[in-house]
Amino acid sequence: MPRYGMVVDLDRCTGCRACMQACKVENNTPRGSFFMHVFRFETGEYPNTRISFMPRPCMHCDNAPCVKVCPVGARYKRADGLVATDFDRCIGCRYCEVACPYGVNYFNWKSPNKNYYLNWEDPELIQITKGGRVPYSNPDLENRYGKEQRRIAGGGHLKGVMEKCTFCVQRVEKGLQPACVNTCPTFALRFGDLDDPNSDVSLLLRQKQHFRLLEEVGTKPRVFYTGSQHPPGGDVRQIEEVQGRV
Repeated sequence: MPRYGMVVDLDRCTGCRACMQACKVENNTPRGSFFMHVFRFETGEYPNTRISFMPRPCMHCDNAPCVKVCPVGARYKRADGLVATDFDRCIGCRYCEVACPYGVNYFNWKSPNKNYYLNWEDPELIQITKGGRVPYSNPDLENRYGKEQRRIAGGGHLKGVMEKCTFCVQRVEKGLQPACVNTCPTFALRFGDLDDPNSDVSLLLRQKQHFRLLEEVGTKPRVFYTGSQHPPGGDVRQIEEVQGRV
């Protein structure tokens, strides 16, 4: 059984946010929901400033607080390391959102048919599209995955459930890379089996110094960061304050 993880090379990330776009297209996430987020930092004073970026997916922690607090077992840890959410079991209590120190959870406020980015029935829009509309459903997201055969892929399925990054389980189980990794033009994102000594992630972790976000709280994240462009303190709470998200 593989033990999946991700390595993010901060020296390679240019902040293009292609990973964010690829994630939304692949997972049909609702408006305002980003399973992948890229933080932007600026240090120094003009004209001697430096800009750096930090992608942040779900950490898929080995000691995941969100799993511990879920009262119905909708949030669980798979044998391969992916932390998943069973949409059919989730009751929307949002305990996982409160427990997560990384801010990766999103509550789905609307039913799927109200989560379009555009009103396709708008007469002015119909004049432009001639009645055509962007596909809103990815069939792979309706399948069931893992030995448990639970519906855990993608976003925007139901109103009132919690959603987050799944490392694109619908792709991983086909032997493909997550959409963000597959799309990154600078190869800043790497994904693979941490137990395979020849995998990209294992090779990078042996070759480069690395850190994980909020290691001190004992969550044991499976997302590792390498490179010199370390964010302030490596603390995601400080990062969100910098970005004005809290």
